[in-house]
Amino acid sequence: MAAPPRIWISNPRPAPGEIVRVRAQVEHVMESGLRADPEGRLRPRDIVRRFEARLGTTLLLIWEPGIAIAQNPYIEFTFVARHGGELLLSWADDRGATQEVRRPIELKPAG
Repeated sequence: MAAPPRIWISNPRPAPGEIVRVRAQVEHVMESGLRADPEGRLRPRDIVRRFEARLGTTLLLIWEPGIAIAQNPYIEFTFVARHGGELLLSWADDRGATQEVRRPIELKPAG
């Protein structure tokens, strides 16, 4: 997970109650542990094992993908903008590598 994740947020300044769509992709080999190298040895498993999305202290989503997910996993989700805060997206893999992205979400003033 060396390259920074790609993130898209439909509206970083939503009105209260607006649906916000988030798209995120991280570069990762997603090695299942079931394939052999050219010498016949199994390649060690190394997959993204956990993805979390939080807005401030509110947990929006936990995703625990399995070995059937393709290389460079992509996820898309929505949430209702009830409050603003820092959107934190985090990934963790089998080798202990982690990556985080933070983006501000600011609610438009009512009125």
